[in-house]
Amino acid sequence: MRRLFLLFCSLLFCYTLVAQSSRVLFLGNSYTYVNNLPQLVQQCFQSVGDDVIVNMSTSGGLTFQQHCTFSLGFIMSGDYDIVVLQEQSQLPSFPESQFMQESYPYAQQLCDLIHQYNPNAKIYFYMTWGRKNGDAQNCQFFPPLCTYEGMDSLLYDRYLMMAADNQACVSPVGAVWHYIRDHYPDMELYQSDESHPSYFGSYVAACCFYTSITGQNPCDIQWNGTLTGYEADIAKLATKKVIYDSLSKWCFMENPIEEDSTGIAILSGLNPVIDIYPNPSSHCVYLKSEEPLVDIVLEIYDMAGRLITRYDHFNGDSFDVSTFKNGLYFLKVHFSDYCFQTRFYVVH
Repeated sequence: MRRLFLLFCSLLFCYTLVAQSSRVLFLGNSYTYVNNLPQLVQQCFQSVGDDVIVNMSTSGGLTFQQHCTFSLGFIMSGDYDIVVLQEQSQLPSFPESQFMQESYPYAQQLCDLIHQYNPNAKIYFYMTWGRKNGDAQNCQFFPPLCTYEGMDSLLYDRYLMMAADNQACVSPVGAVWHYIRDHYPDMELYQSDESHPSYFGSYVAACCFYTSITGQNPCDIQWNGTLTGYEADIAKLATKKVIYDSLSKWCFMENPIEEDSTGIAILSGLNPVIDIYPNPSSHCVYLKSEEPLVDIVLEIYDMAGRLITRYDHFNGDSFDVSTFKNGLYFLKVHFSDYCFQTRFYVVH
């Protein structure tokens, strides 16, 4: 019961930050400024009697690396409660080595800058979507990009990785788009370029940000923009299904509770006693410890808190992840008098 109470308090703190003219800064590119997404988010808040002051620093094709200088003035102005980060639309789906060199370190650099000048701000990564029929421009160089499914799954994994490793939250717009594509295929999320959002696609994104930031039911939104009631209801119901019904899945807090309802402790600032490598991995994860890994208990959980694998008497230096789906996993290693926790990723 104590764990559930602590989890509730933690989520309440995370999802009630926006009230009465809180300040939100969007750092992105055309996926943010097309249809003026920040204004759509503001309208969603105002429709339920709340208000936010929105600002954005955007230009076509801007990357996280470029934002470190292009948007520095916005970041340094300070006093933001929420900062939203959107990477160039293709970069997070590129091969791992390229992503780790050209995107990942600059996500961390931006987060560090934001916390330096906005110490109370919460950071939300804007998870974007795969192109309607894949990335034809780069398909020949990296086959997973040849289809929507391949590109979208990489974007999903990489945004979760950046959010988790920076103790941030993620607004999973791409995941809600995926749900709508699967369940409402007649709804057009894209413009004719098969990349940028239609007005409906941006409205979906606005619903996602409203719910991700406040933790409130998107069906409470009273503003439909230029959409019909039917179209707006699809956006709200899809957002409810993917985000509102699983709020804790999308936020990695700076000061997490000791233990959540699944028993997973996600600790920041912990001095590791175990090195795990490679991370991400596609086949085997290896363990290197300061203490012998003999007759210990090893547990692996997925993002939903489900126990995937348990070794009651683990003796060895590795475990197999070749059958795991792509994504983020939590590793718990129980020694006789303490427990070590960490995260790892599977990318095939």
